Amino acid sequence: MVQLSGSRSQALKELLMRFAAPAAALSLCLMMSASISLAGGAGTPDPRAAALIAQGQALLASGEAQGATDAFEAALAVDPAYTPIFVDLAEAARLQGLPGKAIGYYRQALARDPGSYAAIAGEGAALVEKGALEKAKGNLAKLKSLCGDGCRETAALEAAIARGVPPRLAVESKNDTGPAAN
Repeated sequence: MVQLSGSRSQALKELLMRFAAPAAALSLCLMMSASISLAGGAGTPDPRAAALIAQGQALLASGEAQGATDAFEAALAVDPAYTPIFVDLAEAARLQGLPGKAIGYYRQALARDPGSYAAIAGEGAALVEKGALEKAKGNLAKLKSLCGDGCRETAALEAAIARGVPPRLAVESKNDTGPAAN
């Protein structure tokens, strides 16, 4: 009997030694992934970044795209984890007539937050400005599947697609008389 309880003790000790290291490693991985997901949230920005974002949005509303870009980039330096700054940077790039750069910012926002309605709609509008109507319609379909027809972003993207490609980018415009002579 003494030997039986000793073998149980030995078996329990062996079981603990066999699974303790993997269990500790697994718990460490879970702890790290939980802390990363909590830290990477788009909750509220750093207060200094929030002030810079507000300044940038005021400049953007007044049409000063370069000043707004500077403020948004400073906010991004202060709080690089706050994803909506990329949408603001994209809006400033669109105001400057840089739809390609805006698409890049929208895609960075979407890489961090794939369900961002503002980023999907903004990218679609920038695609329209660039002349990629089919890709913009793909964004519209994605947006409709996420938030439906009553969504503000869906309506804005539908309106941008309905307006079509801006005349300065259209292949054939009314004033086009043929190739220009150099």
